[in-house]
Amino acid sequence: MGAQPSSARPAIITPPRRGIMSAIPRRFHRHLEGWLFIGPVILGVLAFQFVPIVISMYSSLTRWDGLQPPAFIGLANYGQLIFNDPFFRTTLFNTIYFTLGNIPLTMLLALGLAVLCNQKLPLTTVFRTAFFIPYVSNVVAVSIVWFWVFKPDNGILNSFLRLFGIAGPAWLTDLTWAMPAVILVSVWQGVGYPMVILLAGLQGIPEDYYDASKVDGAGVWRRFRDITLPLLTPTLFFLLITQFIASFQVFGIIYVMTRGGPANATSVYIYYLYQNAFAFGKLGYASAMAWILFVLIAAFTLIQWKLQKRWVFYE
Repeated sequence: MGAQPSSARPAIITPPRRGIMSAIPRRFHRHLEGWLFIGPVILGVLAFQFVPIVISMYSSLTRWDGLQPPAFIGLANYGQLIFNDPFFRTTLFNTIYFTLGNIPLTMLLALGLAVLCNQKLPLTTVFRTAFFIPYVSNVVAVSIVWFWVFKPDNGILNSFLRLFGIAGPAWLTDLTWAMPAVILVSVWQGVGYPMVILLAGLQGIPEDYYDASKVDGAGVWRRFRDITLPLLTPTLFFLLITQFIASFQVFGIIYVMTRGGPANATSVYIYYLYQNAFAFGKLGYASAMAWILFVLIAAFTLIQWKLQKRWVFYE
């Protein structure tokens, strides 16, 4: 008889475990890999954002010049700012003035340029680039150029006005015209960003809506009023919030062009904060100003978030 097959089962050789990862259950491998990838980002946020926020919050409750140890004084900085610092109210008023002038002009001009650049015209790409270049230009360089444009004697603007027999004002040293001049520069430089965002919003509107309205006999203005504007309201809402935040934080143009003058007519909130922190050595006071600014911006954002139900339309 032939040899009978063996009934013994072959031995199962288990491969040896290798490395630290083998000691961790498989279901945790993917989570661990994810945490390892985002770990540097989390550490960066903690080190450069969360920790400074905590330090700023504590320093706002102290008298601190950055050199001597901070002395805890509670809410004294906030009380001094709100009730006993008239210059705080002046700079807050100037900031609101700048914001009310900057946002409407920027939004209207950006909307007009976005509609223009959305047309199928020659050199449209060139125009889009030209309108966006000022936004990515260095704010110091832009401010210096416009400073020379506004020179009262030999500036380009007043020289142009003299061609028509108009005597231009001393723009940046005139109490009436200094802030409008700053607003003009801010609009010129900042219109590129909202223009691009609105252009993206326009290109996201389905053409079917316009085709159907043409069949119904709607004209250009009616299509813009009944289709374009309502469908752009989410984009306009986003831009309203971001433009408000940027306007309340304006600094570079003021610092280079006017230094808050003349007679504090252009001294805005952030410029006064900068003066307290780095010119007057009152870092605790400046920190309190920063937190008040945060509360103002957060309050405005919350109010707009609640009001969006009345004018923002989503598809």
